[in-house]
Amino acid sequence: MAAQRTMTYGVVVGNRGFFPDHLAKTGREEMIAAIEASGDKAIVLTEQESKFGAVETFAEAKRCAELFNKHAAEIDGLIVTLPNFGDERGVADALRLSGLKVPVLVQATPDRADAMTIATRRDSFCGKMSACNNLMQYGIPYSLTTLHTEAPTSPEFKADLEWFGAVCRIVKGLKNLRIGSIGARPQAFNTVRYSERILETSGISVIPIDLSEILGRINKMGDMDDAAQGKLAAIKSYVTTSGIPEAALLKMAKLGAVIDGWMKEVEATISAVQCWTSLEEYFGVVPCTIMSMMSNDLIPSACEVDVPGTLSMYMLALASGTPSALLDWNNNYGNNPDKCVCFHCSNLPKHFFQDVKMDYQEIIAGTVGKDNTFGTCVGRVKAGAMSYARFSTDDRRGVIRGYTGPGKFTDDPLFTFGGAGVAEIPKLQKLLKHICREGFEHHVAANFSDVSKAVHEAATRYLGWESYYHPELED
Repeated sequence: MAAQRTMTYGVVVGNRGFFPDHLAKTGREEMIAAIEASGDKAIVLTEQESKFGAVETFAEAKRCAELFNKHAAEIDGLIVTLPNFGDERGVADALRLSGLKVPVLVQATPDRADAMTIATRRDSFCGKMSACNNLMQYGIPYSLTTLHTEAPTSPEFKADLEWFGAVCRIVKGLKNLRIGSIGARPQAFNTVRYSERILETSGISVIPIDLSEILGRINKMGDMDDAAQGKLAAIKSYVTTSGIPEAALLKMAKLGAVIDGWMKEVEATISAVQCWTSLEEYFGVVPCTIMSMMSNDLIPSACEVDVPGTLSMYMLALASGTPSALLDWNNNYGNNPDKCVCFHCSNLPKHFFQDVKMDYQEIIAGTVGKDNTFGTCVGRVKAGAMSYARFSTDDRRGVIRGYTGPGKFTDDPLFTFGGAGVAEIPKLQKLLKHICREGFEHHVAANFSDVSKAVHEAATRYLGWESYYHPELED
């Protein structure tokens, strides 16, 4: 798994001359310290480039925009900090002139009830409304902190900065995203149909390859090929393979090496694979372990050529920095209305399991034979907090829409095959009705994290998608 990367924020420090401008100086310092304390980087005017390094005049706004343009490639998001009322025009002009299309967080520092004199009063409470009003007029989307005013030094802002970082990672990660679509949709799965054209309106491209081309490349690959042998070693170090025939493991290794090479060739970041039944009948293994390994490395791979499914997985992985899985909302769990069984057969990343081993695919084995279905990753999903998400194309309306929310995997007893866990979702029956009434798929992306609010914010505020947050947002 990759480590969470350092975020870079452009910072606009608001200032207004009618108010104590020494607050702009200390406010700038506090914001820089808060960002750096989180392990991130701040790009902000120096005190030599503008008064206290803040933005008030149009000239200062232009200077700030020029600074941001200079660092455009590295800036993940913009933070507007208001240590006093702030100049609403200066803030909005700086963002507009920068031309950056990244998330924006607006923060205002609270007044102290015992420091309301003309020398110390901030009025940021009021100034935040004016700044947001101007951003609305300029057509610049923006996010808000949990509390209307919160100090950069507060635990509330620390949490909001973490949330905002997740929003920024999603937006940046989906920019010009290329998804590899490997093979044809299984005939029995009308469910996973989608519109490439609608995804393209969000800058997301689908790059297809026929399964025959994958198998043809495998056929030309020798057993001792460096890429194949490297992948074979990686498989054996990734999961327990006791009892799995060496011939099947070599087939998996060649499949993985060819997919890796093709994705690098076409610059596809994530993938969706025709996982059954052609590969089993005509090649003799399931691709589950290869897909599990990709997902575990934060490059999600979804089964049944579910392209919107792998997109949903990727949003969660970008937000959390941890692997995502694609699961079925699969079974009720006894009589508990807020619990269900989430299952796949399985290509879940190793990160999801209490313990995991390689086995054969019990469902398909009944049709194509056990010897043709080695390569699943099976085990019990561990307990822990989870976020789920599902976004799809609504082809009739020409939009991308979905849902997201929080839940948890439990340690309730469960005796079954494949990769399975018990999920507990607040007001699950309401969610299930929403899924059925709105015609969403039975596939859902899941992640061991609490990032659903960041997914919802990115989708609705910056991607222009429709998102239902379950069970409901506080605001």
